[in-house]
Amino acid sequence: MKKYLLFVTLPYAYSILRPLEDEIRRRGDEAAWFVEPDCPVALRDDEIRLRTVRDVIDYDPIAVFAPGNYIPDFFPGVKVALFHGYAIQKRYETMDDHFTIRGWFDLYCTQGPSSTPVFKELERKYGFFRAYETGWPKADVYFSPQMQAPVENKCPVILYPPTFTRNVCSAPYLMREIERLAKDKPWEWIITFHPKLTDPEIIAGYKKIAEENANVTFFEGADKLQLLHKADVMLCDSSSIILEFMFLDKPVVTFRNSHPGPHLIDVRRPEEVGPALERALTRPDELMREVRTYTMFHEPHRDCRCSARVLDAVDDFLERGHVGLKRKPLNLIRKWKMRRKFHYWPFRGR
Repeated sequence: MKKYLLFVTLPYAYSILRPLEDEIRRRGDEAAWFVEPDCPVALRDDEIRLRTVRDVIDYDPIAVFAPGNYIPDFFPGVKVALFHGYAIQKRYETMDDHFTIRGWFDLYCTQGPSSTPVFKELERKYGFFRAYETGWPKADVYFSPQMQAPVENKCPVILYPPTFTRNVCSAPYLMREIERLAKDKPWEWIITFHPKLTDPEIIAGYKKIAEENANVTFFEGADKLQLLHKADVMLCDSSSIILEFMFLDKPVVTFRNSHPGPHLIDVRRPEEVGPALERALTRPDELMREVRTYTMFHEPHRDCRCSARVLDAVDDFLERGHVGLKRKPLNLIRKWKMRRKFHYWPFRGR
């Protein structure tokens, strides 16, 4: 029986890793979870949790999967990058942070035309990892019959999940307009924040809107999949959750998106949000064609087998070994910081 480790640093990791856990179990193998101390624990009763670094080392997984930017180098197994989203250039940079190579990973599981060619070029440039196009494990959920099934709501449902990124986050600018629309329009609102959006004044302001309006819900749970399924339209700014929502063949209105295009209804002023949402609710044919083209560019794998391809990629990597690969960079400062973070000093004994 093969053993795998699922590494969680933020709550969004659970919904990315669970399809992979399902496929591991389907194959008769086993997965355990390691949740960083500052991250909420949202494991089920039937899931295995490893609580310490020593537990991980004793478990000895053949591979460790991370939807984040790092994996402790002292964890056993092949280090596999799964990403927390897609290469959508959230900021105004020339190169998306999605493609930053930090020297932690042996294997990158890319998603499609928007990411694979770049990672193949980076593979040739750096030479210490391999890139495999597998699709994103979470896409297995989005393209399942359950998530693709249409939902009939009594009134339009607007989902608002702003990003946390400074100078991109729309939450400070749209609070008053969302409050006005909640009072004036026959719509239901679901507001939910990224775990890194922690400004207490902003959080309190939106919670107050929810408290004063029966048609507004402020959702604080980790699993947002059902929110995306329920909503008819999304209002956002610049976040990879936009693309995830579009996987369900639904339109998105953005406020000052960093890279607007014909797949979005992008507005620059708060007072333009209401009319844009009304237009989105009509699902214009041209807009929806652009949405489908855009999503296919990022994620062409619609067969619900992305998780299976990830595990097959690990098998292929292990079979080939490190033949032809360079040594990873020393990363001495990063490794020292990682050991300090996890209080892991093996020379001191157990």
